[in-house]
Amino acid sequence: MISRVLRTLKPQPNRGQQAERQARDFLQRAGLTFVAANVTGGGGEIDLIMRDQTTVVFVEVRLRGNQHFASASESVNSAKQRKLIQAAQHYLQREKLTDKVPCRFDVVALQSLDSAQPPEWIKNAFGAA
Repeated sequence: MISRVLRTLKPQPNRGQQAERQARDFLQRAGLTFVAANVTGGGGEIDLIMRDQTTVVFVEVRLRGNQHFASASESVNSAKQRKLIQAAQHYLQREKLTDKVPCRFDVVALQSLDSAQPPEWIKNAFGAA
């Protein structure tokens, strides 16, 4: 009986996946084109890869309900930035795009999943790949 019930349950996306989906939808409404999600390599993971015309945009999605210690955007510290840059360099090399396309790192910060407040979008938040 329990196994039959478990088979009928559809897996629900976790909070991180929901945040990434909201960020993706937000960026697409802003005119960016979706390329890939959850790309790993080079010791890190890129939440979203989008295109803004000819620019490849590596997006870090942050969801922070409690801002007691830091806001969602402030939580992308230098160690996280290094991992994202390494992952982006790995992606560009794998796709043979190194030195062929401009790129940037954006942060999309959501304060909650059910907030009517739009996400905070920080374009070109740090460094270059």
